[in-house]
Amino acid sequence: MTQHDDPMLRFDKVSKRYGQHTVLDRLDFEVARNEKVAIIGPSGSGKTTLLRLLMTLESVDAGVIYVEGEPLTHMPQGERLIPASRQHLSRVRAKIGMVFQHFNLFPHMSALDNCTEAPRTVLGLSKAEASARATELLQMVGLGDKLEHYPGQLSGGQKQRVAIARALAMRPRIMLFDEVTSALDPELVGEVLKVIRQLGEEHDLTMLMVTHEMGFAREFADRVCFFDGGKMAEQGTPQEIFGAPRQERTRQFLSAVLETRS
Repeated sequence: MTQHDDPMLRFDKVSKRYGQHTVLDRLDFEVARNEKVAIIGPSGSGKTTLLRLLMTLESVDAGVIYVEGEPLTHMPQGERLIPASRQHLSRVRAKIGMVFQHFNLFPHMSALDNCTEAPRTVLGLSKAEASARATELLQMVGLGDKLEHYPGQLSGGQKQRVAIARALAMRPRIMLFDEVTSALDPELVGEVLKVIRQLGEEHDLTMLMVTHEMGFAREFADRVCFFDGGKMAEQGTPQEIFGAPRQERTRQFLSAVLETRS
């Protein structure tokens, strides 16, 4: 199998523990190139931990994560894999961008500067190149008139759209979204989901979205994965998961979530 034929992401028996508590338990999980995956499940089921492991904000306790067939968390040494060096982690992780629940923008920087900082310092782009790229992306997310605005001058929905543009400025192959609408007022949710929908339609991106927006997951995702107790309890197409879930635990969760949303 060539590297291009490999899954874009692969978790091979990955475990993560905090003390005595196992958050992910020998997880096997693959995501195909350009696939759009929605990850749902109760709090504490391991959803956000999965994204944080991909961003190397947390380290795995067992198993290996692969990105385009190349180990992220480890690197080859002869015939075996050893824990990855900082340089190796940084190089492979550069393929991945993440948008966080609470924006994580620099408050002392304008929208434009938030989007140019990493391309200049990490990718080595000139100020003009980084500014041109950031301007194009901010225009794409509908903020072409907010380039010089600071986060404190923007609504929650606008801040989240700046965060999406900032992640895209690094030219990732994979985009991760962690409950990106949960900190927003209800009337602002639609504008952010519209941008994510546009990204999925117009760009060759592999996308993983942890979300409680069940309607959006049903409409947007190629596959929905239900996590519970550190394991993937069930996965399938949106029609299968929302229309005819096989597992009783999935049915319980969806019934509770959809009831609170109605």
